[in-house]
Amino acid sequence: METVIRLIHNRIFLILLLVSNFLGTIYGYWWYGGQLAQTEWYFYPFVPDSPTATFFLSILIVLILAGKKWGLIDALAFTTLIKYGVWAVVMNLLTFMETGFISWIGLMLIASHSIMALQAILFLPHLEIKMSHFYITAVWLFHNDIIDYVYGQYPVYGSLSQYAEHIGYFTFWLSVFVLVLLHQLVPKRNN
Repeated sequence: METVIRLIHNRIFLILLLVSNFLGTIYGYWWYGGQLAQTEWYFYPFVPDSPTATFFLSILIVLILAGKKWGLIDALAFTTLIKYGVWAVVMNLLTFMETGFISWIGLMLIASHSIMALQAILFLPHLEIKMSHFYITAVWLFHNDIIDYVYGQYPVYGSLSQYAEHIGYFTFWLSVFVLVLLHQLVPKRNN
């Protein structure tokens, strides 16, 4: 664990993480291109969930490298990395259970999204929030869930479409879970 903590404070390692997450963000937005082409413009910020999470992490890393802090980015990066990392892993495993097959893309998504969730935990030593950041993040997460499951903007996993209501319910509780983690694990500072 001590080695990991040293790594997460190493400037070269942070730059490598920044580059890889930024490239992953670009790829993620490209991945959502087909869905965004069929989406009303006002839903755009809420459709590409995973690339937005890695975008928040990229901003967080830039702030760390610059010696700055912004608790709202800390809160958004931490919660969205875990939420959408876990969500994508679960959806790909459910797809495998439903179809009996997993493609190399599914395996890549499981690996990359597992790493997303892991990164949220690795960056804990850098994180600090105010309670106002907690509340804004809660609004972001629940608003995103409503956009996804009330307005039908969630990522489509063809074989799982019949379970959309159940997936929406799972996603709601995943939001609650990451907010509990944020509240319990990330240090608070006074407003």
